[in-house]
Amino acid sequence: MSTWKTLMLQDSASPLMEQLMFFHDHTMMILIIITILISQMLISMIFNKFIHRYLLEGQLIEMIWTILPAITLILIALPSLRLLYIMDELNNPMISIKSIGHQWYWSYEYSDYKNLSFDSYMIPTSELKPFNFRLLEVDNQMIIPFKTHIRLIVTSADVIHSWTIPSLGIKIDGTPGRLNQANMYINRTGIFYGQCSEICGANHSFMPIMIESISPSFF
Repeated sequence: MSTWKTLMLQDSASPLMEQLMFFHDHTMMILIIITILISQMLISMIFNKFIHRYLLEGQLIEMIWTILPAITLILIALPSLRLLYIMDELNNPMISIKSIGHQWYWSYEYSDYKNLSFDSYMIPTSELKPFNFRLLEVDNQMIIPFKTHIRLIVTSADVIHSWTIPSLGIKIDGTPGRLNQANMYINRTGIFYGQCSEICGANHSFMPIMIESISPSFF
């Protein structure tokens, strides 16, 4: 989860989030190189006094500054498209879980088991224990096994919600009358927090998401 000292992305807990972080770092390095190069050119043009009265065209430099940005865009686009297809891929899931957004709480249905469904409400501040996190703790968290392919189906019962866990690299809209699908694969045990990332009404910030990842042998 995020803390006061978190300057970058949260620590990844899934292979998908690791790939997203690699792509972020790759793109940021390209942007830093472009920024330094353009800054140097601007400073050079501002402070030098070189002039050429009869210079009307420079075809070589025009070719260079047309081809280089095209190559740069390809270097960003190819990893981006690869990652986009990886995020859509679903590998023979072991468990399917349906998450339904309500105003303002989540409900979960484990469709592989009979009559296993529950609502997940935020714990009010007055009932929090000293070790709990304000606005993030819920009374019934979603429990899933780690190192297991899980299919998550998200929908909504009223308005558009967004089911989001930053450390897993998942952000998926819950739309009324529509089923959206995502895949989850968690590397390790732990508790992971998220919140609704869609402005869904007055209590939008009071419908947190809490996942507990446990060993498959205890699931």
